[in-house]
Amino acid sequence: MAETQAQLTRRLIESLYTESMLLADEARAYFDRHGRADRDGLDPMVRVGFSCESLKVTTRLMHVIAWLLTQKAVHAGEISAAQARRPARRLGEAPETDEELLPMLPEAAQTLIRSSRDLFARVQRLDESGGFEPVASPARSLLNRLERSL
Repeated sequence: MAETQAQLTRRLIESLYTESMLLADEARAYFDRHGRADRDGLDPMVRVGFSCESLKVTTRLMHVIAWLLTQKAVHAGEISAAQARRPARRLGEAPETDEELLPMLPEAAQTLIRSSRDLFARVQRLDESGGFEPVASPARSLLNRLERSL
């Protein structure tokens, strides 16, 4: 593995996982409940676009969450880094946001769309870097050496 490739630490994975779950919860709450009034006040064609963009947000977040769960499995020793690099376990394709529609949407929807795109792009860079090898914990390494010496 090249030195320039990112090494995923458990902390980074957990942080991204927490962020993705919080964002998924915010998106669900907005698009399923709170955003209904926003959606109902839109022009009919924009309303259809609003619904499509909510599905795109969900798709992006589900791809990110699935990828992060794979990384957690690598770190837990449940699957190998080689298995995580298989195409089926890589980050899925994300649908593109309609840039012309975006300014017509309510601010809350725009914020969720941008946040999901940002998170997806960050995880996509990690996926493309191939940094799937878990980083050994210095404390765990020391404990293992102590156990072997006894």
